[in-house]
Amino acid sequence: MSNVPIRDAATVILVRDPETNPKVLMGQRGKSAAFMPNKYVFPGGAIDPEDARVPLAGTPDPTCVARLAQLSTSDLPHALLAAAIREVWEETGLILGTPTGAEAVMTEEWHAFLATGYLPSAIGFRYIFRAITPPGRPRRFDARFFLVTANHVQNNLDDFSKAEDELSHLHWVPIREARALDLPFITEVVLAEVEGHLKTNAPPQSVPFFKNDTEASQFLRIV
Repeated sequence: MSNVPIRDAATVILVRDPETNPKVLMGQRGKSAAFMPNKYVFPGGAIDPEDARVPLAGTPDPTCVARLAQLSTSDLPHALLAAAIREVWEETGLILGTPTGAEAVMTEEWHAFLATGYLPSAIGFRYIFRAITPPGRPRRFDARFFLVTANHVQNNLDDFSKAEDELSHLHWVPIREARALDLPFITEVVLAEVEGHLKTNAPPQSVPFFKNDTEASQFLRIV
């Protein structure tokens, strides 16, 4: 498995009621999934080629965009943000976007989202974590984690009827109860980061990066 390619990916931590009783949206992967079977995870996945071409109605704080560009190709930040929005739509049916007033035309991967009358928007996204899957796993990702408060969602926060079937048991989990679920190690680490960012809307001072692209694991901070 040492030759498993590393795919760029995006993960979204949606937080509801951050100032009173913070909850995060999670779902359970299937028992036959090749990657992290049975685990509870945040919505997310690898970028598709079309993600680099779909227009974004809004982007995050310039600090977030600049940090996304570090140790990456120059065109990757746009694709990562678009992928994050697309994965939330596909896995939960929730819309992170801006109304357009007209249906846009796009490829199959984006048609259903754009048919809702919204353009994807990454306004309010905070880039808080990055991790590369260690060697020896059947699939490997270079995942960027984005924290987004639920007020940026355009539709009913409890309506998952448009979701595809990749995640089951979708629900809003109080953060203090989330650790009782069957979580991947990296998700536990990210949850600790999330708790530290709930009382502010500012970008983090730095972004932790678990760099496991070789046998020698490194811990870096993107500033």
